[in-house]
Amino acid sequence: MAVILRYESVHFNRIDGLAKVLGVLASVGGASIITLYKGPTIYTPNLAQHQEQFLSVLRDVTAKNMNMGGIYLIGHCLCWSGWIVMQAFVLKNYSAPLTVSAFTCFFGIVQFITIAAFFEKDPKSWQLNSSQEIYSILYSGLVFSGLAAALQIWAIGKGGPVLASIYLPLQTLLVALMSSIVFGEDFFLGGIIGAFLIMTGLYLVVWGRTQETKSAKEYMKVPIESENHPEAKIGSGSLMQQLIPTQNV
Repeated sequence: MAVILRYESVHFNRIDGLAKVLGVLASVGGASIITLYKGPTIYTPNLAQHQEQFLSVLRDVTAKNMNMGGIYLIGHCLCWSGWIVMQAFVLKNYSAPLTVSAFTCFFGIVQFITIAAFFEKDPKSWQLNSSQEIYSILYSGLVFSGLAAALQIWAIGKGGPVLASIYLPLQTLLVALMSSIVFGEDFFLGGIIGAFLIMTGLYLVVWGRTQETKSAKEYMKVPIESENHPEAKIGSGSLMQQLIPTQNV
């Protein structure tokens, strides 16, 4: 998305450009493998009774409308990538990341209330019935919408949209690990393969971006040195010329 909108360029004839492309493909492939491929079970934790009941309900919910869920996730990824790139364009002209984050949260609330009021017309659905619901709402508001959004837009302003978004596949890996630890879900071979690809892709992108930055600094250093030392352009014969011409008597 950043390349299409001409925010960043990819040099396929250089090693740093190829490293960035291969890194992005490896990270996306690793996240896809964790999601779509399971393979043999590597780790099976012992489940408590309340965890088993929770997982049984969760399996019944997630078994419905898998195709529509995949379509929604693809649309979410497209919108999210466009949003990250647009933030980079905004920060170029309006260098106030916290203000941009605050406006983003405000209009997100307005959009959410409008859509929720249209699709959910039962007033009982808005009631909070447990402390877990309150904790989840506070966590989503304070940590995700507040802290995480502010840190993300700060990272976009410092390193660009590609460098900030390349860490997003780590979410899939961390979710798989935390699901196995907290909820007792099985950890499969696909998680190991996906984790390896994600870490490899992350390293390639960071390395390619570092090499690209070094090349740009070296390219900009050459004309600066030429301007600071103009005598290098003058031939050696000019040094022998007289500063004050002699007058004929």
